[in-house]
Amino acid sequence: MRPKNLEKEQAIRTLALDIIAKEGLENLSMQKLAQAAGVSPRTIYIKYENKEDLLIKLFIKEVLQVYEQAVLVNFSEEMDFATGVKKLWFNAFEYLKNNRSAFALMQYGKSSPLLNKAFQQENIQQGQFFAPINRFVQLKISQGIIKPFHDDVYRALLFSPLLDLVNEYFDYTERPVQIITDDVLIACCETVIKGLLN
Repeated sequence: MRPKNLEKEQAIRTLALDIIAKEGLENLSMQKLAQAAGVSPRTIYIKYENKEDLLIKLFIKEVLQVYEQAVLVNFSEEMDFATGVKKLWFNAFEYLKNNRSAFALMQYGKSSPLLNKAFQQENIQQGQFFAPINRFVQLKISQGIIKPFHDDVYRALLFSPLLDLVNEYFDYTERPVQIITDDVLIACCETVIKGLLN
């Protein structure tokens, strides 16, 4: 693909994420996206079969891969449980608060079949993403440090509270006082950690 086409494709994906973040997934249409990008709808349909195909590719290429890299910065499977979880939480929080459009698509993915379809279409196996976190959790279970739950249960226990806090963070950006501070984040993280320890 020529550099100009790559730039145009990246611009289209960025605009799609912006529309989702500002107006909601239901208000993203191929026509609206084409108008925002200054191209004909036909140009978008050359690369994406339909809105669902666009969303799947956005989720995998623009959100999931980048989010995984951000979450795992300076994280090690060998860290003690509390240090590792705090590192994951702060990495994830920092990335998501600075990437609201990615967060919006992740939230939509949670409440729709988008995530499963994306994984099936791209032939992504469970555990392919965030494998270091899965190994970290399994190591701590084998050492008797934390309770023995399934990986999916740990994903929910570790990250669902964090995603809800990110949501509150964005809600409070429109209010006089931000309630999701670093101190609140640390206190919430420590509460989650304590609940999981044996």
